[in-house]
Amino acid sequence: MKILILNGPNLNLLGKRETSIYGNQDFNSYFVELKSKFPTLQLEYFQSNIEGEIISKLQEVGFSYDGIVLNAGAYTHTSIGIGDCIKAIETPVIEVHISNTFSRETFRHQSFISPNAKGVIIGFGLKSYDLALEYFN
Repeated sequence: MKILILNGPNLNLLGKRETSIYGNQDFNSYFVELKSKFPTLQLEYFQSNIEGEIISKLQEVGFSYDGIVLNAGAYTHTSIGIGDCIKAIETPVIEVHISNTFSRETFRHQSFISPNAKGVIIGFGLKSYDLALEYFN
């Protein structure tokens, strides 16, 4: 199975950014661990701070991959375009968040992705990605 892990804005700063919320590990080293944990999955990783690049990547793989694990970061709460794109593609999307967005600021309680996602995993740290990949495994 071919799976894309797609991270949005500021997730390139994992391990440096607000470590009390997001932890001390950078995503690139975690991705190596994921590939080792899920050897039967063909995993790819893409990160962008730019909304249009995220939409373009979703469109690029959204009719040919078996799954997408998406952490759209702050775009989760603001991007109707990403939500619409997920509705338009065929590949199932699992929305993930490292932190429990419902225990944070009120604006983080809204997701434009959730209504169109296959499922949502929130608040288990980086383990949220493992749980999403279990669905596809």
